[in-house]
Amino acid sequence: MVFLPFITRGQVYTLEECLAAALEKNNSIKNSLLEVEMARQTRKEAFTFYFPQVSASGMVFQGSEKLLQADLDLFGLAEIPLSFIKKGAFATATAVQPVFAGLQIINGNKLAKLGEEVRVLQHRLTENEVKQKTTEYYWLIATLNNHHSTLDVVDKLLAEIYRQVELAVKTGLTTRNDLLRVELRQQEIASQRLKVENGLRVTKMVLAQYIGADFTSFDIATSEFTQPESPLNYYITPQDAVQQRIEYLLAQKNVDAQGYQVRMERSKHLPKVGVGVGHIYYNIMKKDVNTELAFASVSVPISSWWGGSHVIKKARIKKEQAENDRKNAEELLAVEIEQLWSELTESYAQIELARKSIASSTENLRLNKQHFNAGASSLSDLLTAETLYTESCNNYTSACADYQTKLSNYLTHTRP
Repeated sequence: MVFLPFITRGQVYTLEECLAAALEKNNSIKNSLLEVEMARQTRKEAFTFYFPQVSASGMVFQGSEKLLQADLDLFGLAEIPLSFIKKGAFATATAVQPVFAGLQIINGNKLAKLGEEVRVLQHRLTENEVKQKTTEYYWLIATLNNHHSTLDVVDKLLAEIYRQVELAVKTGLTTRNDLLRVELRQQEIASQRLKVENGLRVTKMVLAQYIGADFTSFDIATSEFTQPESPLNYYITPQDAVQQRIEYLLAQKNVDAQGYQVRMERSKHLPKVGVGVGHIYYNIMKKDVNTELAFASVSVPISSWWGGSHVIKKARIKKEQAENDRKNAEELLAVEIEQLWSELTESYAQIELARKSIASSTENLRLNKQHFNAGASSLSDLLTAETLYTESCNNYTSACADYQTKLSNYLTHTRP
């Protein structure tokens, strides 16, 4: 059955174009990319800790009194007051290169890199969610379009029935009650049309906003629902699919991150060694003094081991929890993939059932029209046959759209 849009088309999008636009313009995608960029900057920031740490400071002072004051004792005979340094200037500049920081810098960089990898995976997860939502909106519009086309066919059928019944009323072959029954059915169809049109308008607005398109001229390109490929062409074992799931990869990254956290906690309690150079300038007694110096520093956090050993044990426990979460995620993801496969095959079977239902209801409608025209069946039987035909057409459309949506969901959850 071919879709016949009932409104003037503007910019027409295929499903592939909708997906491409969503990945480019959707707000969730934009924010996710910003999260990736922030993680990238964090990694670059961590790398700078390999470089020397440079600092400089300076001071100029002026006292109201001289800073150093004393009395000089001349062998107990007299005391001579002395005072000096009332003003001066002082400046230093140092550069310290960490030689060994308990592996904190190395592990910190690895952790920052891992954080960027996690953000990239989360971005892929966001992309999958956006694509799936876009696909659902697209096929919902396609379904409503097809329902609208079915209503057009039913309207023509009811108009024909109405003319026949009206003629029968005029000739006295039936009562006006039959005509009223046809009118009631036409009113039901009009009510359904109103719901379909409202649903189409709102859903198109939602999809247009979701993909960043102008909803005032937005429409989708739809065609006849044909028999889809068998889901067997897309099957993958749950065990193989799990290894490619982003959620599983994220769980594994969490294990790696907790491993780095253990190393970070351990490195906090190791000695730290650094070497540096510096320059000192001062002018305190009206004489400029410039001097350079080289130095080395060693810091050993002895007392921190009292509580540090417990902190390290806590970090190891968290890593063990992450391992348990990864195993649990692996098992649950396998169950989810198996469930998605069952839903997909069931949806495919529903298409065939709906196709048979259309064939049966079409033949039933044809026979009832013949019998009604020949006076061998009642108007009630004909209207019932029309209702069954309408329902079977709509059920077939819904089954096809449901299959396409579930196929997209299955492929999203089983392919990298």
